[in-house]
Amino acid sequence: MEKFNNILSKATPIHIENIDTDQIIPARFLKAVSREGFGDNLFRDWRYDNMNNPIEDFILNRADKKNKILVAGRNFGCGSSREHAAWAIYDFGFRVVVSSFFADIFNNNALNNGLLTIKLNEKSLSKVFELIRENEKIEFNVDLENQVFFTNNGSFNESFSINSFNKTCLINGYDSIDYLNSKKDSILQFEKLNKL
Repeated sequence: MEKFNNILSKATPIHIENIDTDQIIPARFLKAVSREGFGDNLFRDWRYDNMNNPIEDFILNRADKKNKILVAGRNFGCGSSREHAAWAIYDFGFRVVVSSFFADIFNNNALNNGLLTIKLNEKSLSKVFELIRENEKIEFNVDLENQVFFTNNGSFNESFSINSFNKTCLINGYDSIDYLNSKKDSILQFEKLNKL
């Protein structure tokens, strides 16, 4: 995985609650087992009409393609437990998803695939949507090391939680096996001391 670096980016808002994994990546596109290519079909049924034409007023068809932050309504990633949902979001170019609540399985899949999830309270999430509505070019900072999500102009500053395992993996670009390998010397020392 890529190392997670601090991010300064505009945000793409989808102010909808209960976005499920079938809306994120419809089941008919789950034919591959590698992570690449799923971004093309992210929110496919919201981005394209029945004739396969882009729906111009849908935010992903209008927003800057360089945006790294997706901001969504409460209960993001509910529904079936497909890892492809995280793959699609990441492959599209997002590195952070902000919401007030994430479905547990989606949250784990996202973090395990290099996609940071930031959980804010409802009031703070509403403030983020308001700031974007007032100025779609506003940029947000994501400082994973210090666990802060903020704007440079001081209009928003919130800390967020993440467990130490996921934080370490994201910062170092580790998957679970890489993480274990990083602890190899400690494991061997423990075995030696305990004669395992």
